[in-house]
Amino acid sequence: MKDYKEKLNDLSATARKLGAELKGPMGAFVQLHHAAMAKGALDTKFKELIALGISICARCDGCIARHVSDALRAGATREEIVETIGVAVSMGGGPATVYGCEAFQALEQLAPPA
Repeated sequence: MKDYKEKLNDLSATARKLGAELKGPMGAFVQLHHAAMAKGALDTKFKELIALGISICARCDGCIARHVSDALRAGATREEIVETIGVAVSMGGGPATVYGCEAFQALEQLAPPA
């Protein structure tokens, strides 16, 4: 079983180090991310759930860790995240089922205790 807290911490630390050496592209990506996730017609929570569904279909562990964490921080409930996993599975088939399980593990590890 992957440790999604450790994955998230490692990813954040590595992204900061890469950003220090690759200022232009990484800075531009951070700006793009903040602009895309800012509240607009869709709120940030909904956007994070969309990003999580895409992360599952794209089979990206780091993205799953980041967007489960950010969805929780934006106020997503366990039920909303589980339903997002279901939509991703319906769109992505077998591979998304495997990564949906990964997203569920991330939720189990990253969600505050009930």
